[in-house]
Amino acid sequence: MNQYYTYILASSKNWTLYIGVTSDLLKRVYEHKNWIYKWFSSKYWICNLVHFEVFSDIRDAIEREKRLKKWNRNWKLELIESNNPEWKDLYDELL
Repeated sequence: MNQYYTYILASSKNWTLYIGVTSDLLKRVYEHKNWIYKWFSSKYWICNLVHFEVFSDIRDAIEREKRLKKWNRNWKLELIESNNPEWKDLYDELL
């Protein structure tokens, strides 16, 4: 069964956020952390995985990404802090 992820990266607590979707969370976060591509995240040093959600259907993951991108900043911060109050980099826990 395939899994798809909507994720949020942060540069540090309460700073710049990046929201994305992927079918390979470990690989995608690795790419962000190592500046494999010249994305928005490399410009702002966004490399800490602070939130992610798992979906079995790519359409649901994409829809969630779109909804999150429309949220105001406070809602996004509340979402992160409700599941990750210390803003830990969850990437290390996934390894």
